[in-house]
Amino acid sequence: MNVLFEEDGGFKAGTIMADNDSSLQVEMPTGKRSKIKAATVLLRFEKPSAAHLLEQATPLAEEIEADFLWECVSDGEFSFLDFARDYYGHDPAPVEATAVLLALHAAPVYFHRKGKGRFRKAPADILAAALANLEKKRQQALAMEGWLTELKAFRLPPEIGALTDALLYAPDRNKPETKAFETACDETGLTAAQLLFKCGAIKSAYHLHYKRFLHEQFPKGLAFPALDAPKLPRDLPRADVRAFSIDDANTTEIDDALSVVRLPGIGSRIGIHIAAPGLAIEHGSPLDGVARTRLSTVYMPGNKITMLPDAVVQNYTLAGGVDCPAVSIYLTVNEQFEVISHESQLEMVHIAANLRHHEVEPWFNAETINGPLPDEPFKDELLHLWHFANACEGRRGKPSATQGVNDYNFAIDGDLADPDACRVEISERKRGSPLDKLVAELMIVANSTWGGLLAEKNIACLYRAQTQGKVRMTTSPLPHEGLGVPQYAWMTSPLRRYCDLVNQWQLIACLRGEPPAFPQKSAELFAAMRDFELTYAAYADFQRSMERYWCLRWLQQHEIVEIDATVRREQLVKLDHLPLIARVPSVPADLSPGQRLRLTVEAIDLLGPEVTLRFVSLLDAAEPVEVMEEETP
Repeated sequence: MNVLFEEDGGFKAGTIMADNDSSLQVEMPTGKRSKIKAATVLLRFEKPSAAHLLEQATPLAEEIEADFLWECVSDGEFSFLDFARDYYGHDPAPVEATAVLLALHAAPVYFHRKGKGRFRKAPADILAAALANLEKKRQQALAMEGWLTELKAFRLPPEIGALTDALLYAPDRNKPETKAFETACDETGLTAAQLLFKCGAIKSAYHLHYKRFLHEQFPKGLAFPALDAPKLPRDLPRADVRAFSIDDANTTEIDDALSVVRLPGIGSRIGIHIAAPGLAIEHGSPLDGVARTRLSTVYMPGNKITMLPDAVVQNYTLAGGVDCPAVSIYLTVNEQFEVISHESQLEMVHIAANLRHHEVEPWFNAETINGPLPDEPFKDELLHLWHFANACEGRRGKPSATQGVNDYNFAIDGDLADPDACRVEISERKRGSPLDKLVAELMIVANSTWGGLLAEKNIACLYRAQTQGKVRMTTSPLPHEGLGVPQYAWMTSPLRRYCDLVNQWQLIACLRGEPPAFPQKSAELFAAMRDFELTYAAYADFQRSMERYWCLRWLQQHEIVEIDATVRREQLVKLDHLPLIARVPSVPADLSPGQRLRLTVEAIDLLGPEVTLRFVSLLDAAEPVEVMEEETP
């Protein structure tokens, strides 16, 4: 005797070896023996053999049309044996009964399982909905096949093109378009960006990087809410100084200015004047909410995204020829350039001029500083500040700028709406020039002195600390070993960094004798510190990525085939005259840092953005390794 039984959601046939009422011992056509429950048996039969039952019934089942069966069967539950009898018009043979069972089982849309060998036909409305869904899936499958064919031929289906940004930055993997696209990526071996670029959906690699950054950091867009710029304060005393700023040509958020007043018989009074948006932007105000969300200005070659609306920046930037609200610290300095005393105050400062690096450095530089200077505006003040900066650097025992490290300026000629038509020029200048040093040293003095003042008054503040080589933000006035100061707080860039604005609120409260916006151990202050540190790092990564992109564009535009470089460590090299560091696997692993070498440019991938370089030869000279300075005043 043979049996047909159900196991693991399918049907099997075997020969009975032992029948124990509640269970059976059966031998499968493969020779394997199994113990099955009697309750799983659907049919007992003599012929055909167990090996041939399903083999003969399967083709018969495939000939039975499910919709015809559905029309034939009546409402209510039924047994497959009873239905097979009605279908064939006689007591069904084992093969016929099995064929009906297989046909019913294979049509779950038409027939719902109700128990062992029992079914119920689907209600008409449910069947119609299920069939419509099946048809929809069939059409989707056809569409996906068509999209896949087009994508593999690097043609862009409109349905895929409409989802370009989503596919790049936030793919919805439930969408058939996404499934087809990711299958095409797998089969072509390309990344999403590479495939869309080859299909013409991405017009420029620049837009790819920029839009990805906006998606991650500015998902609601770049527009500022409609907020009125706060008016300038009118009750501040006026400072009796001629202040001037020193910045790059493209700087619009001018945060700091300097002044020098000679004190006969004593020395001088050096003023450091910081823009004071904290006098008008109230903690908790909508404008504070804007700054708290953005946390910093974002810089990139040829463009920037400001932390504050332009109207606010224009009101509070230290623009030349304008009286500006400022938080000032005055240093009384003797003839030996020692700080005798200091005082801080809130005041209106007249900014006599905005000096620019490219205008001043031709006559005020390392070569001219020790000789007679031309009769240029503020030459005496600059020279005095230069000597004071050297004295400050000597007292700290740390350089204000790492010698030998270069700064790089990017000039983008053209409209970034069409970046591929733009040309880029990259200029380099040695860091540590007299202008760099005097600005850096005075900002270090301001940041460390004000940080110490708030610590002395037990007022909460956000500090930059460096201990055991690690730089981090903290609410504790810990030392900054890299700068050689007992504490260091970012306070000199409140127009472009939120932590500086927060610290300025605390400083203003201290100078006015008012309760500070953030008490000690403020949860809000900790949250702002954490968010600022993470966001500031993300912005810096993006800036480096865009500088890398424009470096690669520079290599393309100048058709660079070979370029010299310096080994940084292992197989990491820095290209000459560019802020571009790349890994070159073909560079001998035993080369020491500072070793000079020549490389061939083999491939440039702007979508990466990456460059493939190959080692050509060693150069004779070795150079000191550039160490990028982490901290900025």
